[in-house]
Amino acid sequence: MTARRLPTKLVEKVWGRDVLPAPFAAPEGVRIGEIWFEPPPEVPQVLVKYLFTSEKLSVQVHPSDDTALPGEAGKEECWLVLDAEPDARLAIGFEREVTPEEIAAAAQDGTIEDLLTWHPARSGDLFYLPAGTVHAIGPGLALVEVQQTSETTFRLYDYGRPRELHLERALAVASGGPYGPENKRSIAAGQVLVDGPHFRLDRIAGAPDAATLAAYEGALLVLPLEGEVAARDGAARAGAGECLVADGLDALDFSAAKVTLLTRAAS
Repeated sequence: MTARRLPTKLVEKVWGRDVLPAPFAAPEGVRIGEIWFEPPPEVPQVLVKYLFTSEKLSVQVHPSDDTALPGEAGKEECWLVLDAEPDARLAIGFEREVTPEEIAAAAQDGTIEDLLTWHPARSGDLFYLPAGTVHAIGPGLALVEVQQTSETTFRLYDYGRPRELHLERALAVASGGPYGPENKRSIAAGQVLVDGPHFRLDRIAGAPDAATLAAYEGALLVLPLEGEVAARDGAARAGAGECLVADGLDALDFSAAKVTLLTRAAS
């Protein structure tokens, strides 16, 4: 069994930052919003990203595997808040049940933000977003996003930015209800952060315990947040801001690890 480090891709975004927190650095004059790792052949179903925001992201929604059309791909995702300014918020779901007609009218006149529920975001918060959940990320946040490998995004509202909106498709897949409280938790609540229909996500301190070893018998992605994880054969190592793909946990040395995220495709 072995492991290797995945290449890191910096993605420029209008809502990104020109100054990134350590260990990252943005090229001079470039606003980096996403840092992500190309899904490897061993785990093609899961995409892992860091997100850094200085402005609001668009109000948007993603289809499920069932509601996606040919050429689209379903997308469920979760956000783990790494750092948040005191007033940082995430818009997820609606304050009340709303109709597609109400969503359409609010998207067109810009009042859709008032229909959404804006959740305070604090370091350690975990939000799981089922497909169809209307959402937006506010400024002042650093997040890890784990998602189905899909870039299918339907924008409902974009604060006047000159980007395409996708109102018809968004309304076809959007849920008009509030965000379920069962989809939010704190990392203090347990190390299994997500065990969903598309991927599993665990946060571990130090080395994995027996239950985690049993849950990760195949290929996985390894994202150190503090400390370092290495391949037992010496072929690769990763620290904060990097990502390994491994054939299994047995391929890895956690002796220098402090806090690590593990993720894999659902069984």
